[in-house]
Order: sequence, then structure tokens, then C-alpha cells
Amino acid sequence: RYHVPPAQLPAGKYRNIMGFQATALGLISASEKSGLQLFYGSYPITPASDILHELSKHKNFGVLTFQAEDEIAAVCASIGASYGGSLGVTGTSGPGLALKGEAISLAISLEIPLVIIDVQRAGPSTGMPTKTEQADLLMAMYGRHGEAPLPIIAAKSPADCFEAVYEACRIALEHMTPVIFLSDGYVTNGSEPWRFPTSEQLTEIKNHIVKKLDTPYLPYKRNEDMVRNWALPGTPGLEHRLGGIEKEDVTGHISYNPANHQKMVDIRAEKVARVAKYIPPVQIDLGPETGEVLLLSWGSTYGSVRSAVKELLQEGMAVSHAHLRYLNPLPNGLCELVKQFKHVIIPEINNGQLIKIIRDTTCVHAISFTKVQG
Repeated sequence: RYHVPPAQLPAGKYRNIMGFQATALGLISASEKSGLQLFYGSYPITPASDILHELSKHKNFGVLTFQAEDEIAAVCASIGASYGGSLGVTGTSGPGLALKGEAISLAISLEIPLVIIDVQRAGPSTGMPTKTEQADLLMAMYGRHGEAPLPIIAAKSPADCFEAVYEACRIALEHMTPVIFLSDGYVTNGSEPWRFPTSEQLTEIKNHIVKKLDTPYLPYKRNEDMVRNWALPGTPGLEHRLGGIEKEDVTGHISYNPANHQKMVDIRAEKVARVAKYIPPVQIDLGPETGEVLLLSWGSTYGSVRSAVKELLQEGMAVSHAHLRYLNPLPNGLCELVKQFKHVIIPEINNGQLIKIIRDTTCVHAISFTKVQG
């Protein structure tokens, strides 16, 4: 027999929720909060298909779901929806993310809002469709041709899918950029109690849609965060051209000028880097603020790592835990935080991917602790 005591949770209204349900509700909430119609273009793939199924039940919120003939059609339709003024979202798993790569590069070049959901599964190739892995992080970071950076956010639990995908939508709309949202089979098919928020408790989401200008519309004229305006097709006086070929700064005209290409590549990278100003700093989740050992987790390893650290602290060991939701750009202060510890251990369900990014960006020689068993 097992005795399960009452959960130690803050008072409030709760419901049981699975990760794919929380993802769908987060997308709908972002659509309502931003005032934009939600368009979800997807091709069925395990374990992401349940998001498509769930969203198709919510036509009462004006949600448009499109089951495309393939992964490329799905992402291109979502780009078209964003170009037309909707909140464009596409969802898939690892094999589909690979197929979407060229179109995601197009969206980065257009600097248009787009949320790409990757519910990771065990690979490579078809791999083990019903099993979990965290092995798509480096593909999310670098898996496109050319210099094509974008923000990346990962959910840590089924309920956290709501807040994490809502954040992905906010960043996409407020910074005019595609964003990759990483989930996985463990998170999307798991469930937990969720204290659901009211609309008033949700962060405001602004967008950069312009309806009228006193001066000619220049599609790549930017604000202080290097974010351009968003003019919708058919708006009188705001006619413009966007395409995949490199654009001239400010005007958006086609340009093969070497110096302009360098400038646009630098601008797109700097624009993503500046997102760090609008995300919270990373904090110690458990344990002392400085000391011997820090365990740094991301994604669905959160629960396992936190539970292990909790037990070790009860045994009197000097160990701490921090968790990363924002993987690109990394939160401000991360470098200073990890340098407060003698040893940094990074547990991952892959052969060591976040550790490469941490070593590259923080100058800390972290220790990899991995397994890839699905």
C-alpha cells in the first residue's frame, strides 16, 4: 500500500491538465490577449498531433486549424497567415523540424512573427516516436542555412507548457521574429494539477501592426530594439514587398551589396540578443546561492533534477539547482551565477547539447551527465 499525502500547493482553483492541452490553451490565450486570430498549420506527427486535435475543438475562439499535406506546406501556410496579420503557429516533432528548416529561415529573413512547436521524440530518423529525448536543442539553435538565429524557449512540465508557449507568442509578436518552443513526449503526454490564471493575470501582448503612417512605409525601418513595423496586405498607403532574397536596410529592396548583407546579418543577430532585456534573470531554484555544486537543467529534466537536489539537501550536501526556460538568448546574469559554484553539472536526455552552448557562452567548464534511453 502507498499513502499519498495532500499536495502542498498554494490555495486556488485547480484542474488536471496534460501538456498538449496546456499548450493549446496557452496559444488561445495569447491569441485573445493580442487581439489576433490564431492560425495553426500542422502535419500529423507523434507526439505533436494531439495539439492539432485539441485546437480543432476550440473554433468558438476563432481558431483556424489546417492539416496540411506535408510539413513544408504546414509551415509555409503559417508564414502566410502571419504575413496576413494572424498569430501564425506550426507544430511538429524532430523529423518535421528538419523539413521546416528552409521556411523557418525565410520567416527569419522576413522578420515576421511565427511560433514553431517542436515536441521532441527519440531519434534519429523515425527513431522511437513514442519515447522522449532532448536531442533537438542544437538543431533548434543552428539547424538552418545561413546565419539565422531565433529565440528558443523550453517547457519544464505539463502545466508549464501554458506559460512557456504564451511567452513564445509574446516574444514572437513583440520582437517580430520566429520563436521555437521546445516540448517533448514526456511533457506533452504527462499531467499535473494546474492553478489556472484569469485573463487579468496574463502578461499583456503588444504587436507592431501599423494601419496608417504620415510618411512612406519602409518595412525595415526599426525602433530602438531593432524591431520593424508590421504592415498588413491591403492596407492603403502601406504597400511593400517582402521576399527571401537579402533586403536593403530600411527600404527592403533586393540587395546584393556585400556591406549591406553584413549589416543585415548583424542586425538580425543583435535583435535576437536584445530579447534578453525582456526576459527574467535565471535564479537558484533550490539550495545556496553559491557553493560547491550547481545542477543546471532545462526542459523536462526539471522534475527529476529538482527532486534529487531536494533529497541531497535533506542529507546535508552542499548542492544547488537552477533551471533554464530561455535557451536563446540565455538570461542575463547566467555567466555570473554559474561562476559562483566550484562545479556545474548539466543533466540532459541527449549526448550533451546544452553543455556545448554553456561552455561557448559562459567560459565555465561544466560537467556533462547524460543518458539517451528514451
